[in-house]
Amino acid sequence: MDDENERAARAKKGSPFLNTAQAAFYVGLSQRTLEKMRLKGGGPQFRKHGRFVRYHIDELDAWSKGQPKGFDADDNRAGRP
Repeated sequence: MDDENERAARAKKGSPFLNTAQAAFYVGLSQRTLEKMRLKGGGPQFRKHGRFVRYHIDELDAWSKGQPKGFDADDNRAGRP
C-alpha cells in the first residue's frame, strides 16, 4: 500500500492522470469500489487512454467535493453526468 501512496504523490506532482489504484487511494475508496462505480455509474469521470483507464486529479477533486457527508458509494446508483 505504501507503494501506491508514493505513486499517487508522484503522479500529483507530475502527470495529472491517475490509474484506478492511485485514484481509489486519492479519494479514499477501495479499488474494487471505484471499478464498480465505473461500471454502474455514479463515480468520478474517467477516460480511456488506449486500453488503460485514467482519472484526472481535477475531476476526482470535483467529484469528491460534490459528494454529501456520509456518502455511501453503494447508495449512489445514478449515472455519471
